[in-house]
Amino acid sequence: MFANNYPPPGTPPATLTPRGDRQPTIRWLQYDGTTLDEREVSDIADVFEGRGNGKVHWIDIDGLADVELLRKLGEHFGLHPLAMEDVIHVPQRPKVEEFEGYFFIVVQIPSWDEKAGSVSFEQASLFLGTDFLITLQENPLTDVFEPVRARLRSGRGYGRTRGHDYLAYALLDSMVDHFFPVLESLGEDIESLEDELLDRPTRESLVRLHALKRTLMMVRRNIWPVRELFTSLIRDETGLITHETTLFLRDCYDHAIRLMDVIENYRDLTASMMDIYLSSVGMRTNEVMRVLTVVSTIFIPLTFIVGVYGMNFETMPGTKSPEGFWICMGGMLVLALGMLALFRRNKWI
Repeated sequence: MFANNYPPPGTPPATLTPRGDRQPTIRWLQYDGTTLDEREVSDIADVFEGRGNGKVHWIDIDGLADVELLRKLGEHFGLHPLAMEDVIHVPQRPKVEEFEGYFFIVVQIPSWDEKAGSVSFEQASLFLGTDFLITLQENPLTDVFEPVRARLRSGRGYGRTRGHDYLAYALLDSMVDHFFPVLESLGEDIESLEDELLDRPTRESLVRLHALKRTLMMVRRNIWPVRELFTSLIRDETGLITHETTLFLRDCYDHAIRLMDVIENYRDLTASMMDIYLSSVGMRTNEVMRVLTVVSTIFIPLTFIVGVYGMNFETMPGTKSPEGFWICMGGMLVLALGMLALFRRNKWI
């Protein structure tokens, strides 16, 4: 859960090591208000053309296995080697760092596994410059940016008429929105577990509860810094973020606050669910003890009678009578039924 991909101690700074073994996919989009050129390229040098032609220039790379590709990309766009190192050594804490002429942004994107009932995260890194936007995704088998591309193709919304900063906002908004369905699934699990703890608490329920608490802690760890990220972008003084885009970023900031509120509510619920579990177990124990106490109380006088008539005295009343055994058993039965009726009347059982 807390595993990190880190270089061996003593490794020189800005050392790039391959992440995974699948070849990355390179998508390149150039567009303006009237045209859109989208293509998938095999050579990273192909995307170096056309930069600065007044169009939005978006390079999207899925996969981090090709170190040479990343090195060429960093050299052409002047990306700092330490930032490129953070791209590969995942997971990084969500953040935004300002470099000369561009922003470096890191966000963790959650996904919900229905079968396992768990959350996994994929890192997405963005480089936002004056005339380019570069995005790098960790897993080449997933593509979280496809909804944004679909909007650009259709021309819906403001995307085709705005610049690189608005595209960066749209991608960040899409990544933050991935948290909502994950929290919805977590909420459903919490509700079902709460009902289970009230009705039939088991050791497996306790295991599920601890797993939910760990998952919430992991989600909180990856959404909490996003607030600081948006705050830094909203207060940008470099000119990379326009005033119009700042207004949209405020909406993303509100989404992050909403997510934090939901997570804190869930954490409070899971904390109280431990008390529910202990109370339910205690109530079940009390129920068992009450039944055992009633049974023991009924048999105390019966045991006394059996003990008395078990003494070896010939003068005991009824020992010479042929009906003595049945009279004794009948009296014991009446006594037991009478005690049960008394307990039920007093609502002890």
